[in-house]
Amino acid sequence: MALTQVLRRGRTVAAALVLAAAAAVPATAPASAAASTTATPAADEVTCVLRPGVVHKDTLGNTFTGDLYCANAPGDLYGRPAFDAPVTGRLKTTQSWFVCYSIGEAHKGGNNVWYYTQGDEAVNLPGIQAWGNMPASSVLTSTDPFPGLPRCPWH
Repeated sequence: MALTQVLRRGRTVAAALVLAAAAAVPATAPASAAASTTATPAADEVTCVLRPGVVHKDTLGNTFTGDLYCANAPGDLYGRPAFDAPVTGRLKTTQSWFVCYSIGEAHKGGNNVWYYTQGDEAVNLPGIQAWGNMPASSVLTSTDPFPGLPRCPWH
């Protein structure tokens, strides 16, 4: 099933994510590091995995000691959780990691949850190195915010 079809179907399970594959992504890998990892879709398997102990440091001086590895739609990342914020980066892949969530502007997913990550390419504000917020409607979680993922420290 195509990812766009899944997004239209209300965020049903899009792809199976094998725990071993998620654990195999190095802690220093960019957001797209596991893009080449594929799995057979199955409706009863998990699409997102929490990975404790994976360390990421953003350009604001924050250190995150875990992430959520999840299927997502490629798209823009915003400097704050709102569509009128500058686009700081872009995710080009469909498997990425997210380090925390924020509450922001409502989006087409029917909530106001946004996930924070580092994009595959910088768009604006190159000093931020493509870090930004993606609306939860573009991250294929079963519920928002995803249970166990921390809220971002600037809430």
